[in-house]
Amino acid sequence: MIPIIKTDSIKREELFRTSVTADVEAPVREILRAVADRGDKALYDFTERFDRCRLSSLTVGNGEIESALKRVDPKFLTVLREAADRIRDYHSAQKRSGYRMTNRDGIAVGQRILPLDTVGLYVPGGTAAYPSSVLMNVIPAVVAGCRRVIVTTPPRPDGTVPDEILAAASVAGAETIFKLGGAQAVAAMAFGTESVPRVDKICGPGNAFVAEAKRQVYGRVDIDMIAGPSEILVLADGKSDPRWLAADLLSQAEHDRKATAVLVTDSESLAGAVAAELERQIPLLPRAEIAGASIENNGRIVVTSSFDAAVAIANEIAPEHLEICTDDPFPVLEGIRNAGSVFLGRYCPEALGDYFAGPNHTLPTGGTARFSSPLSVDDFVKKSQFIFAEREPLRTVADKVALFAEKEGLSAHARSMTVRFSGEDQKP
Repeated sequence: MIPIIKTDSIKREELFRTSVTADVEAPVREILRAVADRGDKALYDFTERFDRCRLSSLTVGNGEIESALKRVDPKFLTVLREAADRIRDYHSAQKRSGYRMTNRDGIAVGQRILPLDTVGLYVPGGTAAYPSSVLMNVIPAVVAGCRRVIVTTPPRPDGTVPDEILAAASVAGAETIFKLGGAQAVAAMAFGTESVPRVDKICGPGNAFVAEAKRQVYGRVDIDMIAGPSEILVLADGKSDPRWLAADLLSQAEHDRKATAVLVTDSESLAGAVAAELERQIPLLPRAEIAGASIENNGRIVVTSSFDAAVAIANEIAPEHLEICTDDPFPVLEGIRNAGSVFLGRYCPEALGDYFAGPNHTLPTGGTARFSSPLSVDDFVKKSQFIFAEREPLRTVADKVALFAEKEGLSAHARSMTVRFSGEDQKP
């Protein structure tokens, strides 16, 4: 049974427990070193060792992709393409242009927004295949204009990749797909090998080894984030349907035993009804064991004395997913400061955002929504600035710049200004 807590104030750490995991730092470091030293040979060895798969090529061939597209359920392929269109439309609105301006002294300054050259996107395997993650990671990179977008995903023991993953990568516009999983895939993208190009940024979720590998290669390449277990917080008033709320909580609980699902409400009767619904619905799920463990170990229902107090708790928690289940959710939204993605109203379950609405489902976890953002086109661009000065505009400010430099004890900086006007009165 999910615990029910009555309080108006609670810290994130009291609800979202930090998971204790085995130390993966040392083995990941060894994997990274092996790939850096031995390239493809290490990748083949690790794939045989960890994925129980002996490959003849790390690259998914065009024939494999074409066959996958033919085998995929046509109805699903239609839905996949429509979802891709929605995701593409949403992210296209995020594109920004640079600018140029001229200040009062006549010096021109500006900013350029440039796509990254090559990005690598990790798609996990394991207990489930997630073609939605392919769309959410590949499409923003393509929209941003990245020259090369590659995907790595673990092969199955027979050397194949799920058809739905290949179909999603094709629909999203990935250039090349590699049969690579785990820390070795991250290493290949960070260092480059005979087959895998070195990338500028690595994105995508994964297990503890993938997360640790991304942490260790950061600085050599950029990364999106270190993603933790999935989490959802539902804000609901007393008029909410407990069946719907229980279903929404379980939609995240079924991801992982470490996932966290929390309901915050000002209705004690609703709290009890949702707890009962969870007990009824969990046994009905194909992933009942996972969802049940998540709810038992990490699930919580918090009952507050007012809805304002419930909102304050949501801001303290800074959840990855936040549902606001009220008749008029927009005034409540105005008070939300910390959340990855917000789902508004009684007819907006979190699953709508996972697959179809358009906004990205790669979101900050672990309370990092206090200072970070969902994956977007901005993650696949960099900014470069420029300055242009001709003789007279530079002459106007030369003494001022030289004075600043001298105050910092950097006389060569100052001289680089004044040498251009030696023998002249530099004062405007």
